[in-house]
Amino acid sequence: MSFPVKAVVFDWAGTMIDFGCMAPIEALVGVFADENIPLSVPEARRDMGKAKLDHLRALLADPDIAGRWTALKGAAPGEADVARLYARLEPAMKAAASKSARLIPGAAETVAALRGLGVRIGSGTGYTREMMADILPAAAAQGYAPDVVVCAGETPSGRPAPLMAWKALIELDAWPARACVKVDDAPVGIEEGRLAGCWTVGLSASGNGMGLSEPEYAALAPDERRQRLAISEAALRAAGADFVIEDVSHLLPVIQEIASRIEAQA
Repeated sequence: MSFPVKAVVFDWAGTMIDFGCMAPIEALVGVFADENIPLSVPEARRDMGKAKLDHLRALLADPDIAGRWTALKGAAPGEADVARLYARLEPAMKAAASKSARLIPGAAETVAALRGLGVRIGSGTGYTREMMADILPAAAAQGYAPDVVVCAGETPSGRPAPLMAWKALIELDAWPARACVKVDDAPVGIEEGRLAGCWTVGLSASGNGMGLSEPEYAALAPDERRQRLAISEAALRAAGADFVIEDVSHLLPVIQEIASRIEAQA
């Protein structure tokens, strides 16, 4: 009999690569600094997981950021400003991401185990195809090459719309969606999976919700780690996560549990 879970669709930064989702922060904060507009790390992280063009729009729509912009520039930010910032953000993101393409520990092993069960592997990202140009061969060299990669701008709407997840499932020929799983570190990616009709698994330690590099995370005192994990998990649960684990290395038992539940519902 075939395994009940047909496909798993993974996010990239904070899920499979770039522990702590650090590359987008470096790029976003740097691009705003070039405009002499201070952007805090929590502000930069607030809409993480969206396509970067949508992320910029969300940042410039924030009243505090828009107020800083207006005070300095003499006019409220508009779509022309979004386009100008994005023209600089894309190469900055590509450069930052190419330096942060190290796989999260356990990622390659988890995918190999899933493939051993007959599960197809898809992926989606808020990065454009150009931003992914250096990441894809770097990940492949470390043992991770998903069957499908869907990038920002390749569907009419980005996250939280379910279209990127659906596109991945269509290209994988994986159905029904209730037999597929979306894994993501950001609430907007969990919402995407939920709206697509997939099971959803959130990652509380390796991604944007924790916002720490691997060494920084390892150095946390136990009480602080528990507190920060609880906050990260709560945000993922609020977005609709069916399961929350710390990182992708803990995924296999959850996939087995989902498989059991799918069988029970058949």
